[in-house]
Amino acid sequence: MSKSKYFIFGVSFILVLICGFVFGHYVFKNEGINFSANEIISRQQVNENITDSRDNAITRTVKDISSAVVGINVTEIREYRDPFGNDPFFRQFFGDRSYKQEVQGLGSGFIVSEDGYIITNDHVVGNATKIVVSMTNGEHIDAEIIGKDSYSDIAVLKINKGGLPHIKLGNSEDVIIGEWAIALGNPFGLFEVNQKPTVTVGVVSATGMKLSSGENRFYRNMIQTDAAINSGNSGGPLVNSDGEVIGMNTLIYTGNSFAGGNIGLGFAIPINKVKRIVDQLKKDGKIDRNYNIGLRVQTVDRNIAQYFKLKNVQGVIVVNVEKGSPADKEGVKPEDIILSVNGEKIASDADFWGIITEMNIGDKIKLKILRSGEEIDKEFELSIK
Repeated sequence: MSKSKYFIFGVSFILVLICGFVFGHYVFKNEGINFSANEIISRQQVNENITDSRDNAITRTVKDISSAVVGINVTEIREYRDPFGNDPFFRQFFGDRSYKQEVQGLGSGFIVSEDGYIITNDHVVGNATKIVVSMTNGEHIDAEIIGKDSYSDIAVLKINKGGLPHIKLGNSEDVIIGEWAIALGNPFGLFEVNQKPTVTVGVVSATGMKLSSGENRFYRNMIQTDAAINSGNSGGPLVNSDGEVIGMNTLIYTGNSFAGGNIGLGFAIPINKVKRIVDQLKKDGKIDRNYNIGLRVQTVDRNIAQYFKLKNVQGVIVVNVEKGSPADKEGVKPEDIILSVNGEKIASDADFWGIITEMNIGDKIKLKILRSGEEIDKEFELSIK
């Protein structure tokens, strides 16, 4: 390239830069794109924006559903038996030392229909002789027990009042681990202080949790949350950020805490199970489990696994089969190792009975059994005893 061409190219480049600077100055000046002090957002406006941002999905949900959450106050008569029982030798000296005592209890619940149906835990209701529901408007209304089920720990109450605010039931199959979880209830009876439920917020920590209980209660597929749940929260709703109930707060794990307080491990019964049980309780007042399975089983431990030369410590072993029972007719035998029920793997007898207690008379039971190193399938129907 000749020198003249280099010169022309350089001049052209400089002219382009000058034109760009002039155009930019014109735009910023005449089109309002400037940063003068008059155009800077004031501190007051910033504060107003922060205030507005506090109104989020959680606060709106709490506002919408709080009036459907109730406190439950229970009066129960408990009988304390004589420690010497019916022993005539001791009774001649001490007499009958059995006695009854009135005990007060509390819990939470939530209204699910405008005509006054309320869901709570069975262990909240207990053997109540009187139940009083505390409303957010300050009312205290007597409630009757429509039905309750100790195995699932679910109870349905009813108050005689109409036009009530009620809460929407969601779908626990759609729960996402890590999504917001809002727990509302009556911890330590604080509902009575200002007629408002206590609100705690966390996330869904896990799903499908299996927990054991020594009170013939089977907690399966529980939703775990780190939203603070304490004594008195039982029976209250666990809600997502759309204001839908995804579970009923039921248990806490306290570890070695003597106070029995929250340590970030709370568990809720999934709402799909609650809905199924509630429908049956409203219809029949109870869950009919008067069926015959004909099996007695025991958890496979390390010793059993070693004796039968099992590769894994898994399942339950059949220790007895009732003659003439559906299991007997299907050919289930003692020493069979049951690996799964209805396609669900089991690790203990609690798992086994937890599945069975969720079934109804006439339902099919499908067992995968390990017998002499070979896996076989058995199927029979739950029948009335």
